[in-house]
Amino acid sequence: MQEWLTPAILDQVAEICRRAGAVIMPHFEAEDMAFENKDDARKSQVTAADTEAEALILPALAALNPAIPIVAEEEVAAGRVPDVSGGEFWLVDPLDGTKEFIKKIPEFTVNIGLIRNGRPVLGVVYSPASNDMYAGSEALGQAWQERNGQARKPLAVRPVDAKGITICLSRTYGQSVELTRFLERFKVEKQVDAGSSIKFCLIARGEADVYPRYGGSMEWDTAAAHAVLNAAGGRVCRIDDGPELAYGKPEFRNSYFVAWGGPEV
Repeated sequence: MQEWLTPAILDQVAEICRRAGAVIMPHFEAEDMAFENKDDARKSQVTAADTEAEALILPALAALNPAIPIVAEEEVAAGRVPDVSGGEFWLVDPLDGTKEFIKKIPEFTVNIGLIRNGRPVLGVVYSPASNDMYAGSEALGQAWQERNGQARKPLAVRPVDAKGITICLSRTYGQSVELTRFLERFKVEKQVDAGSSIKFCLIARGEADVYPRYGGSMEWDTAAAHAVLNAAGGRVCRIDDGPELAYGKPEFRNSYFVAWGGPEV
């Protein structure tokens, strides 16, 4: 079968993310924002922006290649889960960082990632509020950013300086005993609190070194940013330098993980 994944596909996925962001922003800027609580273990919220953005993304991705299944957060919540046994599928989070979104904190993203045989091979992360786009694919040899609509620049992680690291932590989830023990291994020079998959992007930009996640997350939360970070020279592995975080797991639920920048110097 002819390879369908090309640089043009990466550009098209980026444009889909941008269009989804245009759907989301009027909801963010509105004075009133209604939301509902999902019946899930994480007590997630969902807004009209989530569902409208996903409704735009699904047919747009299907038009790129109708043979590729799409696993999307709100579709799964509604019980519509495709068969991904073929090994290749999309993972979509139409609005990552809904908690920040509801609080009017502009740290939310649109995430689209492509999985092949358990690995993320293409990813796009778009921040509608800042108009920042991050895209990457190891398979295509591309990792780039567009900051506030400016010209594309390459993404590349920086070497990790053991004398003082910059660590990214979730703005929403508090510090745990496990996280405290993890941090004891390093001299933390700076801590950056952020929402959504922006934390991965800070590492891919060479502005941070590590993001440990001792808490629940789903595959659509991480796949796109994982692909971007891989393409920029970083890695995402299970906690304590275990194997790379894999995809297509039961219920699409992640284990604890840590995202790293470059090698230690």
